[in-house]
Amino acid sequence: MITGRGGPAARGGRIRPPRRAGFNHKNDDFDQNWIPLESALRDIHLRNASGLAFEQLYRHAYKIVLKKAGERLYDKVKDFEELWFRKEVIPPIFALVTKNLISVTLDDVPGTSVVERRAMGEKFLKAIRESWERHNMSMNMIADILMYLDRGYSQDHSRPSIFAATIGLFRDHILRTTLPQGCQVFDIFNATILDQINMEREGDVIDKALLRSCISMLEMLHETDEENENEKLYLTQFEPVYIRSSHTFYRNECEKLLRESDASSWLRYTQRRLREESARCQTTISLMTQDGIAKVLEKELINSHLEDFMNLDGSGIRAMIDNDRIEDLKILYQLVSRVDPKKVALRNALSARVVDLGLEIEKILRSTDFSVPQTADEEPTADGTEKPKQKSLNAAAQQTAAAIKWVDDVLVLKDRFDCLWKSCFAEDLILQTALTKSFADFINAFDRSSEYVSLFIDDALRRGIKGLTETEVDVVLEKAITLLRYLNEKDKFELYYQKHLARRLLQQKSESQEVETEMISRMKRELGNNFTHKFEGMFKDINLSKDMSEEYRKFVRGLGDANDKQIELAIHVLGGNNWPKEIMGRQNGLGGQSRLDANFPPEIKSLQDSFYKFYSKDRTGRKLNWISSAGSADIKCTFPKIPGKTSGPLSKERRYEVNVTTYGMIVLLLFNELGEDEWLSLDEVQAQTNIPQNDLINVMTSLSVIKASKVLIKDPPTKAIAKPGDRFAFNREFVSKAIKIKMPSVNAANRVENDEERKETNDKNLDTRKYIVDAAVVRIMKQRKELPHAQLITEVIQQLTSHFKPEVALIKHRIEDLIGREYLERAELNDGVPAYRYMA
Repeated sequence: MITGRGGPAARGGRIRPPRRAGFNHKNDDFDQNWIPLESALRDIHLRNASGLAFEQLYRHAYKIVLKKAGERLYDKVKDFEELWFRKEVIPPIFALVTKNLISVTLDDVPGTSVVERRAMGEKFLKAIRESWERHNMSMNMIADILMYLDRGYSQDHSRPSIFAATIGLFRDHILRTTLPQGCQVFDIFNATILDQINMEREGDVIDKALLRSCISMLEMLHETDEENENEKLYLTQFEPVYIRSSHTFYRNECEKLLRESDASSWLRYTQRRLREESARCQTTISLMTQDGIAKVLEKELINSHLEDFMNLDGSGIRAMIDNDRIEDLKILYQLVSRVDPKKVALRNALSARVVDLGLEIEKILRSTDFSVPQTADEEPTADGTEKPKQKSLNAAAQQTAAAIKWVDDVLVLKDRFDCLWKSCFAEDLILQTALTKSFADFINAFDRSSEYVSLFIDDALRRGIKGLTETEVDVVLEKAITLLRYLNEKDKFELYYQKHLARRLLQQKSESQEVETEMISRMKRELGNNFTHKFEGMFKDINLSKDMSEEYRKFVRGLGDANDKQIELAIHVLGGNNWPKEIMGRQNGLGGQSRLDANFPPEIKSLQDSFYKFYSKDRTGRKLNWISSAGSADIKCTFPKIPGKTSGPLSKERRYEVNVTTYGMIVLLLFNELGEDEWLSLDEVQAQTNIPQNDLINVMTSLSVIKASKVLIKDPPTKAIAKPGDRFAFNREFVSKAIKIKMPSVNAANRVENDEERKETNDKNLDTRKYIVDAAVVRIMKQRKELPHAQLITEVIQQLTSHFKPEVALIKHRIEDLIGREYLERAELNDGVPAYRYMA
C-alpha cells in the first residue's frame, strides 16, 4: 500500500481560510468609531447637539475601549480640544486684551474714569465667563459620551478622567497663555477682578453675579489634572493676590483715617468694613477667604494703629470714658477682642484711666472748701427770698465731710465703671480683674483710705440709711464691703471700725441694730471670724448689759428704800479685750495727758457702790473700773423765776431735761451747790472734778458757748472756746423752746484723726503687726521645722496678705527677734542656702 502527505494521518487539523493581504482590522475599527465621535465633538462645541444620539456615540467609544485603543482615543480627544482652543476660543479673548486694559489693571495708570474702567473690565470678564461656560457645558456632554473611557481606560492606567483632562485645557490654553505684551491672561483676569472689588469698596456699583461666576470657575479648576482640593486655582492663584491687594488697600485707608479722622470714625469704619468683607465673601468672593480677609482687616485696621487711635486727644478712649460714649466703647471692645484674647491695650488703658480719675478725686478733695456743708444746688424759695446761709463747719467736721465725699466720689466712679463693664465690655472677666486691681491701686495709694472707709460706714449706719428701703440698705452695705475688699491694710481698718462702732454703741447712735449685725455678718463672710470676733464681742457686751441693767433695777426695787430722788442707772459692762483702748481708758489722752478717774458727786458714788454690791454678789474675783469718759446722763434742771419779770418765759419757773456726757453731769452737779452770785474758774472746776483738761474744755465750751445748751455763763462772754482763766456761773436766764435738750459734745462724734492721732494709730498698728508676724513665723516653722530664708519670707507674706501686706524688712526684723528669744536658730542647707530651724 502507498501512502502520502494527504493520507489519514494528516486529517486531524482544521482547514482555515487564507488571509487577505494588506487589511488592518484594528485601524479600520478605530476610524469607523472615531469619525462619528469627532463629528459629535464639533457639533457639541457648535451647540448643534440636538440631533446626536447619545447611545450610538457611547457605543462607538465603548467599542474603541473594548479594542484596547483607549489610550489613542484619550489622546485624540485632547488633541481635538487643544486645536479647538487655538482656532476658536483664544483669538476672541486676545482681541479684548487691549493696551488700555493692561495699563488700568496691571500698571494702575490713572486717567481712566470709573465708568470706563468698569465697562472695560466687565467686557473682558464676560468674555472669559462665556468661554468658560461653553467649554464647561461641552466637556460635561463629552464626558457623558466617553463615560466608558474613564471606566475602561483612565482608571486602570492612573490617568485623570477625560473630564478633568479636557476641563483643565481651559487653564492651560486660556488662563496661562502668555500674551504678546509679556503677561499672562491670568494676571489680567485677577487684576480686573481686584479692580472691580476696589471700585465697590469705594462706593461704586458692580456686577456681583459676574464676579461670582468668574470666582466659581477658579474654584472648579485646579493646578493639575489630579484635582487636589488644596490646589484649586482660587486658592493658589487668586486668593494670595487678593489678600496682598487688600493689605495694601486697607493699610492706606487706615493711615488716611489716622491723619484725617477721629477714633469714633475709625471704629465705625472698621466695623462697616468687617461687615462688608464678610458679605462679599458670601455673595461675590468664596467663603474660603472669609477668615483670611478678616485677618487682613484685623491687622491693618485694628492692630497696626490700635494704640494710636485709643490715645487720640478728644476722641480716644479717655474721651469715650469721660463722655460716656457707650456705643464707641462697645465697638472698641468688640474690635480689640478680635485681635487680642487678653485685651492688653484696652486693659491697660482702662486701668490707667481709673487710676487717673482716682488721683483726680484726691486732688479735688484737697482743693475743696469744706467750711460750708457740701450740698446740691438748691432752687430759690417760692417768694423769691434767699434761703438762710448754712452754718460753717468746724475743723473736725470739715475733715469728716471730706472723708465722706472722698468715699462717695470713689463709689460713684466705681458705679460708673461697673456700668461700662456691663453695657460695653460684656462683663469680661479679664477687664473686671484689671478694673478691680486699678481701683485697689489708687485707693491704697491714698494713706487715709482705711480711716475714710470706716468713717463712711459709720456715717451710713448713723444716719445714712434712715428712710431707706431694705433693698436700698442692702446696696449701701454691699458698697461698703466692696470698698473693704479693695483695702490692703485691713488691720488698720479694723482698728478704726472698732473705735467707731464702740462710739455708736455706747452713745446709742446706730440707726438700726439689725443693720449693724448684718454689716458684721458680711464682714465675717468676706474676711473670716478672726476679723470680726471683737465686733461680735462688743455686741455681746451691750446685750448682756441691757439684761444686767434690768436685773439691777429689780434688785434696787427689792431693797424697799423709797426715795423720790432715786437715780435710774443703765450701765454697760465692757469686756476689756473687745473694746478700743481709747474707750477703756487704757491709753494716754490727747496732748499726752493721762486719763484720770474723775471725782464723782456723792449721790453718784453711792449708786456705784450699790451696783458693785449687786455685781459682786454672783461674780467673785472681778473688778469694775468706771469709765467716766464714755457715758451719758439725763439731768432734770429747774431754772427759777427771774425777779422783776412779769411776762415771758423768765417770769415763771422753767423745767428742762438736759442730756449730757458723764463729764457734763459731774460739772452741772458741781454748780448745783453754788450760790446765786458765785463763780468757778476753769482751774477750780478741774481741781474739784479731776476731769482731764482737754475733756473739761470741751464740756465747758458746750455748756457755756453753744447757744442751744448754754446752761452756764462764761466770763468773758465771748464765743471762743473755754480756756484757763475763764470763770463760769449758773445761767438762771436760760430759755429753750424744747423741753428735752441734748448737749452737743465738742469732738465727741467720730471724725478724721489729726496728724498726731494718726501717728499714734500707726504706731499702735505697727506694734500689733509685729505680734501677728511673730505668730505667723512660729506657726510656719513649727509645722515645717526647717525652711530656707526666701521660702519663709514668701510663706509669711502669703499667709498675711488677706489681712495686710507685711513689708519684707518687718519680717526680717521679727525673725531676728525670734532668733534672739530662741524660737529659731540659723541653719544652712546642703547647697549652702541660708535657712532657719525651729527650736522652741
